[in-house]
Amino acid sequence: MKLKVQLLAIIFILISIFSTIYPQIIDTTKGWEKVAGNLNFPEGPTYDGKSKLYFSNCYGGWISKFENGKVETLAVKSDRRINISKTNGLAFGKDDHIYACEYGYGQIMKIDQKGNIEVFANGYNGEKFNRPNDLIFDEKGNLFFTDPKSYDSNILDGRVFFIDKKSDQIKLIADSLAFPNGINISPFDKRLYVCESAKHKIIRFDIKADSLLTNKTDFVYLPGGDPDGIEFDEKGNIYVAHYGGQAVYIFSPDGKLLQKIKTPGLKPTNLEFGDRDLKTLYLTEVETNSLYSIRVRIPGKKK
Repeated sequence: MKLKVQLLAIIFILISIFSTIYPQIIDTTKGWEKVAGNLNFPEGPTYDGKSKLYFSNCYGGWISKFENGKVETLAVKSDRRINISKTNGLAFGKDDHIYACEYGYGQIMKIDQKGNIEVFANGYNGEKFNRPNDLIFDEKGNLFFTDPKSYDSNILDGRVFFIDKKSDQIKLIADSLAFPNGINISPFDKRLYVCESAKHKIIRFDIKADSLLTNKTDFVYLPGGDPDGIEFDEKGNIYVAHYGGQAVYIFSPDGKLLQKIKTPGLKPTNLEFGDRDLKTLYLTEVETNSLYSIRVRIPGKKK
């Protein structure tokens, strides 16, 4: 009996030590907090670095603004010449505008703080983009975005584009992908990460000085659902919304699984760090059509 007690004590000490060395990034005891509901396929959250979080309602045709616990409509589809139909990924630019992947019309839209909309880019080599999905700015203000088409692991018609900030020149920098989806740049290794959803994996590229891509490699596989939106914290850990898998995965920069967190619904779509301390992770989820938040121990990277 005494030996058993001693063994239990040793096990408890070891667990305590390892918990200290490898603490959970997200404390799941409090769980997700629902901060907005009655949405319509929410996607693409982006934070302005101050107080506002913006996100799409893909099937509803409007873009929402969340601030101080309140949700308002920023932009909505209308009968005007310049319109939005189905927006997905959003990114907040240094010019105080929101840039939106508009896959209904195959365009990248630019929206000011009053909800006025203009077309930023609408095609490549004389043809419309297929269905722009997600986008990210680099530190210089250049824009990278994914442009998938067919959801089929055997049909490689997905692309990644680059728009130069100074010239507005559009470059095709990656093709032959199986539904490229979420996209982001790691603050740790400065690589471009892309979710290749139809193959249930995340790939990454080195970014050359001319912003072209090289050294495509597989980062992690996530079967049982689609890796959708991705986000990084300042230490380079990657957070993955696993659509259909009812989970957010957190991986270290070398691909080690740090934590798996169950989400409120089966279909989480995307995530973003927000709030002034950048320790709140926001999640869009479409089975419940809601926006959620949870506190994180490691602060996120300001965009």
